[in-house]
Amino acid sequence: MARNLCDIRLLLVAAAAAFIFIQIRLFSTQSEYADRMAAAVSETVFPRIECVESESRCTSQMRLLIDQISMQQEKIVSLEEANKLQDEERAQLKNLVRDLERKGLQSIVSKEKEPVAAVVIMACNRPDYLQRTIESILKYQSAVASKFPLFVSQDGTNPDVKSKALSYSQLTYMQHLDFEPVQTERPGELIAYYKIARHYKWALDELFIKNNFGRVIILEDDMEIAPDFFDYFEATATLLDKDKTIMAVSSWNDNGQVQFVHDPRALYRSDFFPGLGWMLSKSIWDELSPKWPKAYPCLYTIFFSFLFNNLSISITNF
Repeated sequence: MARNLCDIRLLLVAAAAAFIFIQIRLFSTQSEYADRMAAAVSETVFPRIECVESESRCTSQMRLLIDQISMQQEKIVSLEEANKLQDEERAQLKNLVRDLERKGLQSIVSKEKEPVAAVVIMACNRPDYLQRTIESILKYQSAVASKFPLFVSQDGTNPDVKSKALSYSQLTYMQHLDFEPVQTERPGELIAYYKIARHYKWALDELFIKNNFGRVIILEDDMEIAPDFFDYFEATATLLDKDKTIMAVSSWNDNGQVQFVHDPRALYRSDFFPGLGWMLSKSIWDELSPKWPKAYPCLYTIFFSFLFNNLSISITNF
């Protein structure tokens, strides 16, 4: 019995030793496996971490590069817009220069083409006389038509006069229709004199104010002009503009016959208004129009009043 117990103890000791050995081996194997797993994880995870970090750095660099490219593109766009604005400004400046040059040229041309004076024939009811006067003027006016545009101003409704005037394409027809009753101011006055005064004022207002001519030559419908008629008025137009003491320039003189003329090129200043083919300036008409007389017999009175009050005298060709 005692021997059996001893054997059992030996077996237990041997079993305990075997168990301990197995546990030691198992622990050793687990430690080795853990080391291998750790090594494997290190070999697998850390390169991935490095790759992720590298990718992050690449992404950051790419973003930075993209930002720089965007900034450069914005600069390029802004430069293109600035160039576009400069091109537009240059184009505008060129257009402005062209406009100024054209306006300057037009101003020069317009000055060169500005009429010397409008020529108006005052007509009423004498178609035959009117025809002779028009034919006489057109004989010399055709070469200088742009300098001396021709008008016919008819007072009243005479159909023959109107038809005769409209038959000429070289002139402009005007018609004064005045149906207002005339009240004479003095006994024995003719109504016709009031009509004539109204017609003159209307025609001169039309030419000076409405059509803005600088000068007007007034002719009656029973006059024939001389060959140098237009040369004479073109030469004296400058005198009329510069010398403010000259009221009008006239081409008529009662004593202008050959036997009385010593120098056909001489000009005389006169304090008598001769009328019958005379040139008036707009500045003078602006002064005369508001005080134009109501009746024809007083026309010369207003001229003499103007002469003596303003020390103006007309030029008469002898």
